[in-house]
Amino acid sequence: MGQSIKDVMTSELCTIDAGQSVAYAAKMMRDEDVGLAPIVEHDKLIGMLTDRDIAIRVLAEGRSPEQVTVGDVASRQVVTIDPQQDRDEALRIMAKHQVRRLPVVEEDGRLVGIGCRPGG
Repeated sequence: MGQSIKDVMTSELCTIDAGQSVAYAAKMMRDEDVGLAPIVEHDKLIGMLTDRDIAIRVLAEGRSPEQVTVGDVASRQVVTIDPQQDRDEALRIMAKHQVRRLPVVEEDGRLVGIGCRPGG
């Protein structure tokens, strides 16, 4: 078996609460230089907010980033992987679901990292 995803994931995460405004999230994402913000409640992953979510679900629809909450526009159907899974399996999952970043989640739902496709 090859490297586990735990060995290559990013574990320093900038998470956000679903009740925060999209404006707050966008500033946080800019300051942290990330295009993705995991949404957590009690350390458990409940969704993901991407820069694309902000562009498509807020700005393109003429909604106010100050008034819309992260929970209103975030993706709730999130594909995840267990930290013990093989890195190659993570790459297969990313290719199958056409995602560049994959949340790494413990069995109890606790977010522990993000796996990234090379160049992603």
